[in-house]
Amino acid sequence: MEWTDEGIVLGVRRHGEANAVVELLTRSHGRHLGLVRGGAGARMRPVLQPGNTVSAIWRARLDEHLGYYQLDGIQLRAATMLAASHAAYGITHLAAVARLLPERDPHEDIYEMLEAILDDFEEAGHAGVHTVRFELAMLTELGFGLDLGNCAATGVTHDLIYVSPKSGNAVSRQAGDPWRDRLLRLPAFLREDATVEVGWSDADLLDGFKLTGLFLLRHVLEPRGQGHSDAREGFIAAVMRGRARLASGGA
Repeated sequence: MEWTDEGIVLGVRRHGEANAVVELLTRSHGRHLGLVRGGAGARMRPVLQPGNTVSAIWRARLDEHLGYYQLDGIQLRAATMLAASHAAYGITHLAAVARLLPERDPHEDIYEMLEAILDDFEEAGHAGVHTVRFELAMLTELGFGLDLGNCAATGVTHDLIYVSPKSGNAVSRQAGDPWRDRLLRLPAFLREDATVEVGWSDADLLDGFKLTGLFLLRHVLEPRGQGHSDAREGFIAAVMRGRARLASGGA
């Protein structure tokens, strides 16, 4: 068995003295592991960093075997990204979310979305928005998508500013205002009627993370006996600190 693909490094663990087991999210072969000979050595270390994009050749005698990877770097973005605290947490969190996908099951749209996110992850606010949208896309990919296109109570498609925490459906301002204390807030950057890139506040970002976090926990993580990773909380805190420094004119 042999195939060639591109992949994003999600994680690496040492295997013996010199080798490493590398986990990739590949474009056409999904989340896939393989052994890299010499992967624990200094030569491969810069390539095998989470967040990097690599070209991969995978070989095995049988499809169900772990197999061997031959990897070469395409875009070694990790060294630059990890200089920012939000990026260090963010890569770890994005990898953890990507691991919710079943192994060896192709999800090309998720792959392309993750690669685009990693290419625009330097600024904290953008990184936060991208990550909320990624979590929302993962809910859809895993079969638990939210219905944000029309009001659950009236069917209208405009002025949708709330989400029902029970159904995951959007709720309009008029229908939701009497129950606002029981509803989640839908930030503008997640609304389906947003035809252009909109701005966002710190409150919008926190509302977005609260929204996706609730449904990920309920539908995906808790049924697996898991909770949100420490990296997610660290990422959110780092994003908020980064935005605070920017607002104050700090470096």
